[in-house]
Order: sequence, then structure tokens, then C-alpha cells
Amino acid sequence: MARAVTVIPPTIQPITHLARNAVVRRRVAAYARVSTSSEEQLTSYEAQVDYYTRFIQSKPEWEFVRVYTDEGISAVNTKKREGFNQMVRDALDGKIDLIVTKSVSRFARNTVDSLVTVRKLKEKGVEVYFEKENIYTLDSKGELLITIMSSLAQEESRSISENVTWGQRKRFADGKVSLPYSHFLGYRKGDNGLPEIVPEEAETVRWIYSLFLSGKTTGSIASLLTREGIPTPAGKKKWAASTVESILKNEKYKGDALLQKAFTVDFLTKKQKKNEGEVPQYYVENSHPAIIDPAEWKLVQRELERRKAIGRSYSGNSIFSSRLVCGDCGGYFGSKVWHSTDKYRRTIWRCNSKFTGEEKCQTPHLTEEEIKARFLDAFNALVADKERLLDECRTMQAALTDTGSLDSEIAALLSEMEVVAELTKRCIEENSTTAQDQAAYLERYNGLAERYETAKAKLEKLQATKAQREAKSEDIGGFMFELAEYGDSITEFDDRLWLTVIDTVTVHRDGRLTFKFQTGHEITV
Repeated sequence: MARAVTVIPPTIQPITHLARNAVVRRRVAAYARVSTSSEEQLTSYEAQVDYYTRFIQSKPEWEFVRVYTDEGISAVNTKKREGFNQMVRDALDGKIDLIVTKSVSRFARNTVDSLVTVRKLKEKGVEVYFEKENIYTLDSKGELLITIMSSLAQEESRSISENVTWGQRKRFADGKVSLPYSHFLGYRKGDNGLPEIVPEEAETVRWIYSLFLSGKTTGSIASLLTREGIPTPAGKKKWAASTVESILKNEKYKGDALLQKAFTVDFLTKKQKKNEGEVPQYYVENSHPAIIDPAEWKLVQRELERRKAIGRSYSGNSIFSSRLVCGDCGGYFGSKVWHSTDKYRRTIWRCNSKFTGEEKCQTPHLTEEEIKARFLDAFNALVADKERLLDECRTMQAALTDTGSLDSEIAALLSEMEVVAELTKRCIEENSTTAQDQAAYLERYNGLAERYETAKAKLEKLQATKAQREAKSEDIGGFMFELAEYGDSITEFDDRLWLTVIDTVTVHRDGRLTFKFQTGHEITV
């Protein structure tokens, strides 16, 4: 007898595990997103929400869940898209059967993110429908089509990113300055598109610079600003020392702009990296109105470097902090308050280590009035022989700015590093394409790496030397400017003059003070 085969049709759907003949309304949600918060995009966003609400509710076999949204967020990755992530969580929790969205590019422009999300949803029987491409993910050809479309969307993102980068660098090269105004204190975008000063905020910036030059630390300035209720550049209540320091270091407050301080490493992750020479930078002088005088800004940079060199020993009590040196132990003088609770209260300066060593320091204490009076005597002694001193300063400046030999050595090292880098690249390529003795390869590779690091260390040392000479030249320039301003002897102490011209003051046992000026000249009074 011939075999008889009877086909028994399936009664359960393999993906949804529902009866094939069951009449069940599918729970449907939609996803809408726009990548910027411009007015045009927000109009599109509202239209998408309205459209999908009506579209889902018009289907009798569908049950409307909600429209999940992300406003003004890029689709390059899904990490910061709260609406998207909430939708996926709800779908995995069994609250959604079908997700409707406009296109693959609205869902994600990252192929990996798109496929991973679709597969996670597919495992739970949740389908995604891409309206523009007419793709259902539970269809047998769905994943292949998604892979192709997601790859195209990712390349579109790459192209957009490259175009944006090119446009930004073209703006930089043209000297066009744009600031992150919502996180920048003192400026707003003017009618001409350029930065313009906000008077109230500019006063805060000037106060920060003034407090720093009066001896305050960045931490104490931050605490004071917080107590005064002044909002941070980002509009927050609490200031951080790092925020104060960034304001003090930012060249934009003196009217200049260094552009492309950082750059985007990967268009997918949007990860930013500090520009350490990988891409060009552009320095624009007088690009916008200055809040801080350039001379004062330079003075602040020099003071920042001085405090950094001092380290933890710096005390931010006054302009005399970490400038008075004990002639016995070499330590710094600090301020002490005598008779703090009665009418005889006064502040004196004394060696911080006077009673801590095996032998007590014999240097005397000083009042601020004594320090100021002695400084006036020392500076007036300089003014008396001003012309000769200015000639010496010009000679010193010329020697410091003559960096021809340093520049030649730096250029030679840069060239050597370039050659070694190319040799290293070839060495790696040869090892990856042809069979080689690995011991010999490693010896060659390590030799090249060591040669590169040696050249790099020499380069950094020479660059540091050049930077020190340039800084010293600027210090002498500031000293010369102040000296030239005074034709006769001065009778009143000036904080700015002190900060500009004085390096250190050594206090001797017999009460003499040796003033060391920025030029290296010393006068004992």
C-alpha cells in the first residue's frame, strides 16, 4: 500500500506564540525624533507625533500605546536617547507588540546599535515597522534589509559629520569666533553674530581677576562667589575652583580667541579630545571686545605659573603670600594675627617654620606697613638709575628672544621623530605581511620605539626651555613698562606694581630686606 501523509498546519505563531486564528489586537507604539531644537525641526517633531497618533488609532486591529519621543537629540548612538531607551524597556517588559517609526535613519544611524536593538526586540516577539522603507523586522528578509539601510544611514552620518567639521574649520581659518554662550560668562551673541559684552557678567569676571591678583586662591574665590549667590557660567548655584581657573586662563577675556582647542575623535561616539597637535589650531587676535586688559591677563598667567611652581606651600591670604623668604631656613613667611580679640589686634608676617626646626629662626617679624615702605625705597633706588637699567633689560630681552639655535634643534628633532615614526610603521606592516623571526622583529621595533621616545623627551625639554625664555622675556617687558611709567620716585604702594616687578624678598636676621626683581636685579634696604 502507498504511504499516506497528512499535513497538520501550525496553530501557534513561532515568534509571538499566539494562536494563528486568534483575533488579538496588537499593542502598537510609535517613535518620533528630531536631531536639533530649531523651530523648523520642532514643527516636524510635533507633526510626527500627531501623524503617528492618528495613524495607529485609525487601525481597528491595533491598540494605541503611546508615541515615544526624543527632542533635539542625535541618532548616532542610543545612549542618551531617553525616549528611545524607555520604549525598548517597555517593549522588553511585554507592554508593546509593534513599534512604528518613520525610517531606519530615525531609529538609529549606527548599524551596530540598530541591529542589536532589533534582535533584542525580536527575541521577545516585538516587531518594528519602518514606514519609509516598508520593512517589517519579523519578515524573513527584514534583517538583511535593515543591515543595508542602517549601513547607508551610518555613512550618511559620517558624511554629515565630515561636512560639519569642514565648515567649522573653514570658519576658524576665516577668524570667525563663536562661543558656547549658554556656558560662557561675560558674553552674549550680538546682532552681527559676534560676541558682545554683558555688563553685569563682565563685572563678575573682572572681580574674579581682581581677587586672584590680590592673593586669593581659586578655591577661596569659588567659595566667595557661591556665598554671594552669583550664578556660574552654566547657571548653577555652586562654583568650583576649576571653573574659576578656566575663566582665569581663557584668552577670550582679553579679546583674542584660540580656536579648535578640542576635536571630535569618532563621529559615532561624539567623543572629544584635547587638541595636542593632531589637528590645526587658529589664534585670532582682537577678535571681539575684551573684558580684561591684555597686560592684566598676562599678569594672571604668570601668577598662575608661579603658584603652580610653589605647590601646596602657597597661601592665598594676600599679595605678600609666598614672596617673603626667610634668610635662615629658606621657608616662606606667613601672616599671623596678634591680639585677635582686643583693640590691639594687628597682622604681622613671620617665618612659618620659626618654631618647628631644631634651631629657632632668628629672622624678625614684619608688619605690612614695613614691607610696603621698604619696597618703595627699593623701587625708588631703581628709578634713580632708570635709563641704565632699561638698557640692561633690552639687552636681556634680546638674548632671551634669540631662539634661533633652539628652533633649529627643535626642527631637527621633529624631523627625526617623523622619520622614526615612518620606519616604525613600515616595520609593523612588514611583520604583518611576511613571516619574520619575532625575536628580531621585537628587537628592531623596541629599538625604534626607544629612539622615538628619546627624541620626544629631548623635544619636550627644548620646548619647555623656549617657553621659559619667552615667559621671562614677557616678565622683563612688564617690568620695563612699569619702570618707564615712573619718572620720579613714588610715594604710595601699588599692588599691581608689586605683583609685576617683584620675584621674592629675602628677610635677613638683622632686619635687612633684599628685594629680587623679575629682571634678576637685587637691592637690599
